Amino acid sequence: MKNKLWKLAGILFGVLALSAMAHAGWIDPNAAMAIGVIGNMTNAQARVIDPILTTVAQGYKNGRMVADALFPVVPVDQRGGKILEFGKEDFEMYNTARAPGSNTKRVQFGHLGTPYALEQHSLEGKVPFEHLQEANQVPGIDLGRGAVTKTQNIILLTNEYQAATIARAAANYAATNKTALAGTSRWDDYASGVSDPAADIDAAVEAIRAQIGMRPNTVVLSPKAFKAAKRHPKIIDRVKYTSRDSLTLEMLADLFDVERLVVGDAIYNNGGTMTDVWGKDVVVAYTEVATADDGGVPSFGYTYRLRGNPMVEMAYQDRNAKSWIYPVTDERAPVIAAASAGYLIQTAVS
Repeated sequence: MKNKLWKLAGILFGVLALSAMAHAGWIDPNAAMAIGVIGNMTNAQARVIDPILTTVAQGYKNGRMVADALFPVVPVDQRGGKILEFGKEDFEMYNTARAPGSNTKRVQFGHLGTPYALEQHSLEGKVPFEHLQEANQVPGIDLGRGAVTKTQNIILLTNEYQAATIARAAANYAATNKTALAGTSRWDDYASGVSDPAADIDAAVEAIRAQIGMRPNTVVLSPKAFKAAKRHPKIIDRVKYTSRDSLTLEMLADLFDVERLVVGDAIYNNGGTMTDVWGKDVVVAYTEVATADDGGVPSFGYTYRLRGNPMVEMAYQDRNAKSWIYPVTDERAPVIAAASAGYLIQTAVS
C-alpha cells in the first residue's frame, strides 16, 4: 500500500511540475501534455500519427514471398525432434499369396526420420518518443502497428532467403533431379529455336513422377525466368488462340499442367545491389502437408515452426533510447524433407 501511495504521489508531483512549467511559459502546454501521456502510456494509448505523414508516406515494400509454396508451415510443440517418415512401401510388389496354415506376411510402415532443430529469429521495431510527441494531437494512424508490420516483413524476408538458399542449392539434389541450362538452351534465347521452357518443365515433372509416383503440383519461378517464359515464342504459339492479350500465371500453370505456379518477386540488398532472392532459377516440386493418419506423402519440404509463432510481444518503453520498443520473434526451420520430390533448373536465363 505504501509503495502505491508513493507512486501516486510521484505521478501527481510530475503532473503539477509540468503544469507549472507550462503556466510559466517555459514549455509549450501541448508538449507538456505529450510528455505526461508518454510517461504513463499504455499499448492502447500508443496509437498516434505524425501530421506530416497524414496524406503521403514514402517507404519500400518487398515483393511477394513464396517460401510457403515449397516449404508449407507445420506447427510443432518442441524446438527439436524427429518427424515420422514413410518409405516406398506403397510401390513394392509384395508376394501377398498365403498357403493354408502358413504365417501371414507383414509389412511395417513409418520410421523416425532426420532430426530438426528450430532457429530463433527476433527483431525489435523502435518508435521514438519525439514522433509520438509531435503527433499525439492527430488521431488516425497507429505508428506502433506500423513498426510491428515492418519488423515482421524483415523477419519474413530472412525466411524467404533461407528457404530459397536451400531450394536453389544443387548439392541438395540427385543428378536425376537437376539441370543447369547454358547458352542457347536458356529461356531468354529466342533466336536459336533450341530453348523450350515447356519441355524443360515436362522433363522435371517426369523425373519427379518416376521417383515418387505423383506429379509435382508446384512451380516456383524467379522473376527473370517468368519474364522469359511468358515472352518465349514457343509458349506464345501454344496460347495464341486464347482470348487473352497477355500470358497470365494461371495460363502458364495450365500449360505446364501444375496446380500452382508462383513467382518469387522478393529482393534483398546485397552490399548495395538489389538482388532477386530466387536468382535466375526454377524449382519444380510436389509439396503437401500430410499427417500420420494419411500415411504421409513425399513432400519436398516443410517449415517447422514453433506453435504460436511468429509472436508479437508486449511493447515496452526504453527510457535510455526514449522510444517505444515493439519486439517480434519467430522460431522456425525450413528443411527439405524429400529431395526426390523436387527438381532444380539452374540459370534458366542468362
